[in-house]
Amino acid sequence: RTEISRIQQQLETTTIYVTHDQTEAMTLGDRIAVMRAGILQQVGPPSELYGHPTNLFVAGFIGSPSMNFLAGEISGDNVHLPIGDVRIPDELRHRLESGTGGGRRGVVAGLRPEHFEDAALVPDRSKGTTFMARIDVLESMGSEFYAYFVIASEEVSSTELAELAEDIGGSDLPRTSGGVQVTARLSAESQVRQGEEAELWFDARHLQLFDQESGRSLLAKNGSQPPAPPALAIPAPSDTLPG
Repeated sequence: RTEISRIQQQLETTTIYVTHDQTEAMTLGDRIAVMRAGILQQVGPPSELYGHPTNLFVAGFIGSPSMNFLAGEISGDNVHLPIGDVRIPDELRHRLESGTGGGRRGVVAGLRPEHFEDAALVPDRSKGTTFMARIDVLESMGSEFYAYFVIASEEVSSTELAELAEDIGGSDLPRTSGGVQVTARLSAESQVRQGEEAELWFDARHLQLFDQESGRSLLAKNGSQPPAPPALAIPAPSDTLPG
C-alpha cells in the first residue's frame, strides 16, 4: 500500500483504485465510494464514512474490527440496549430530531470496538455508560487488548449485514449461538482478565443509530443518504421488437 501511495503521489494524477479491502480504501483514498450490488451507497473522505456511515452496509464495511450491532429502543433521551440504558448526547439528539429519526422507537445501535474502555481507566464517565460483562476471550496486541464478550440478546437481522457477511466471507462479523458477541478494544493499561467479570465503559458520543427496516442511518447528515435503487424498466409487448 505504501508503494502504491508513493507512485500515485509521484505521478500527480487522479487515480481510481478498486478494492474489497476496507483498510486499503481507508489508507489510500482521499475519497471513498462504497458500492453494494452495483449501487453507490456513500461517497466521501475516509473520516466521513467512518464517523457518519449512511447505512448498516457502510457502517459494517468501514472499520476493523467491525462495528458491533445491537437491537435497541429509543425512549425519551435514552436508548435501551442489552448492555443497559445509554443517554443520547445532545448533539446526537439534535441530529436525530432534525433528521429522519424523529419519533422512532425500535432501532439498530452501532458501537465501534474502539469506543469501549476499561471503566477503571476513565476519570469522567459522564459522557458514556458503564456495564458489567464477562470477558470470554482477551487478546493482547501489545499496544492494546481486544476483549470479546457475549450479550444476552437476539442477533440483528438485516439484509445489508447478511450481504456484507457474504461479501467478506463472514470472517469479521461477530457471531455466536449464545447471544451477540461484542468486541471491545481496550487500553494496554487495562487490568481486565479473561474469564472474569469486568466493568466496561462505552463513549455515547460515538453511538450510531439505524432504522430497523431500511437500515438507513437516523443520524446521517443532510444529503448523505444514498440514492434509491433505480427502477427496472420492462418494455410493454407493443415496444418489443419482433423476432
